[in-house]
Amino acid sequence: MIEVKNVCKSFGDLAVLQGVNLTVEQGKIVCIIGKSGAGKTTLLQIIGTLDRPTSGQVIIDRVDVLSLKDKELAHFRNHKIGFIFQFHQLLPEFTALENTMMPGLIAGEKRETVRARAQQLLSDLGLADRINHKPNQLSGGEKQRVAAARAMMMNPAIILADEPSGSLDEANKKELHELLLRLRQQFGQTILIVTHDKDLAKISDQVVELRNGVVI
Repeated sequence: MIEVKNVCKSFGDLAVLQGVNLTVEQGKIVCIIGKSGAGKTTLLQIIGTLDRPTSGQVIIDRVDVLSLKDKELAHFRNHKIGFIFQFHQLLPEFTALENTMMPGLIAGEKRETVRARAQQLLSDLGLADRINHKPNQLSGGEKQRVAAARAMMMNPAIILADEPSGSLDEANKKELHELLLRLRQQFGQTILIVTHDKDLAKISDQVVELRNGVVI
């Protein structure tokens, strides 16, 4: 599903990634761990096509994503990859429903179809009575569930999560862990997570450690 081949990334004289190789099988939950500055988030952004490596190759679902032109890459990202961020990145002026609908609207799908799918996703995640609430009216756990619904909007093959439990208390962390397992079981997503959360790493199928820009 995901192949990272000899990926290097430098910012000026600072080498953040130094020849990373990684294979993630379809339907697996994989955690990337490591100390701050090890290059975890940089690697996740490159896999998510939000950044480009200095050198190397990234293949997702048999597509060499770095060979795609900008419009092709944007289309691929929108349809194949869902993102869950540590601080949710929900748009504060929009409701839970509107935030969830955003990827579908960006893709140009019919508003009625997008709305119906967003409502179903939020209902599946226990938020049926919160769809018209804005982010400042939601708890941390509810915001993260909205973020998960948004990530699932286009039924992507891959979910990328950057410290998804980092801003949650223990109860909401446990809820998030159960949610990620349920997403994999129900929809078959491949889930790649950057985390410092040892409990989250324990539920994964594979743990990859980055140290000084290389896989240990």
